[in-house]
Amino acid sequence: MKKTIVAIATVTVVGFGGAFLADTVHAETLNDLHNKQSEIKNERSDIKANLSKAESKIADVLLDLEELNSEIKEINDALQANKNALKDTQTDINSTTADIEELQAEIDKLEKAIEKRYEILKKRVVSFQKNGGKVGYMDVIFGSKTFSEFISRVSAVSKITDSDQELMKKQEEDKALVEKQQGKLEGKLAELTDMKTELEGMRSLIADQKQENQKKQKTLKKKQSELVALKDELKVKDSKLASLEAQVKSSIAAKKNPVVVRSNPSDGGNLNTLADKKSSKKGNNSNNNSNNNVASAPPQSGNLSAAINAGYKYLGVPYVWGGKSPSGFDCSGFVSWAFAQAGYSLPSSTAGMQSVGTKISYSQAQPGDLVFFNTYKTNGHVGIYLGGGKFIGSQNSTGLAVANMTSGYWKSKFAGHVRRVR
Repeated sequence: MKKTIVAIATVTVVGFGGAFLADTVHAETLNDLHNKQSEIKNERSDIKANLSKAESKIADVLLDLEELNSEIKEINDALQANKNALKDTQTDINSTTADIEELQAEIDKLEKAIEKRYEILKKRVVSFQKNGGKVGYMDVIFGSKTFSEFISRVSAVSKITDSDQELMKKQEEDKALVEKQQGKLEGKLAELTDMKTELEGMRSLIADQKQENQKKQKTLKKKQSELVALKDELKVKDSKLASLEAQVKSSIAAKKNPVVVRSNPSDGGNLNTLADKKSSKKGNNSNNNSNNNVASAPPQSGNLSAAINAGYKYLGVPYVWGGKSPSGFDCSGFVSWAFAQAGYSLPSSTAGMQSVGTKISYSQAQPGDLVFFNTYKTNGHVGIYLGGGKFIGSQNSTGLAVANMTSGYWKSKFAGHVRRVR
């Protein structure tokens, strides 16, 4: 293989070290939040770099797979060609074997003809030997009574001898021809048999190459699957960091421009936001309030403002399961504590809070109402509504923070359960 697949140590790089996605963001000061924001950006930059590496490795694997598939195709073609050659060779072997068998039949036929010729020769000799009794072959010639008879007998013997010689010559020629043809066919058969053996060996070699390439193909596909899974994992981690970055950004904005609802005695007990006060001091410069996380609250009565405002100075306090104090809150523990600051006694569990006060529709929600979310269970999370689609609560990913319930995660978990305590 031309390229070596190197495992990317991205999981180690993106280990988070428990700093970001553990459960809390320990950012008690604005400076801490800015540092955390910088760390998250650096972490996301590392993830994106490793995403790029993973994509590059995937591209390399795909190229290797393409080349290997091409090699496998060539091997399959070679196997098919080898199979065809073996088939043709076997056909030739069968044909040659048939020719040899046919030639053997001719040889058998010729041998029978030779036997007949020998019988003819024997009869001719015997016919000259028999002349009224038992006469030797030479007596046929020397038994002549007259010279003309001698010449006649010599001539007859000569003809018989010539005929015999012709028969012998024909026999030798036929025998030599058959042996020559037989030799050619046997040579061809041996050559074809050797070719068949070579083709079978070649087929075995090609089959081994095919098997080896299939193993490489399986390894590459596994590597591709691992890289794709790693890429997906990096994307998930980047998405989580993006969400955490947005939450930190929101916390920074809340630190810079806290919107606190306080009672204004000069307005006859009406409730105004701190942002409203800033706006009134600066005239009509409404742009100064564009980054506020919480909308202005409608007028309320009593000490409810104390419950709404209680958590602002503790933004960033870590989430602690069962926590009910500024050293650490869980969601219901914070709500119970905040309302206690305003003189309200509420249960310290979401199960107890989901039936207090009066249930109202979300369209009627006002700052100070309780909002519930279906997380690990129905009404598994609770916070204090601030208005403008925002609520304050203790989340296990950010600690005490202001969050948006009109988009993203909290929107998907909000089913419209709102309760008014007062």
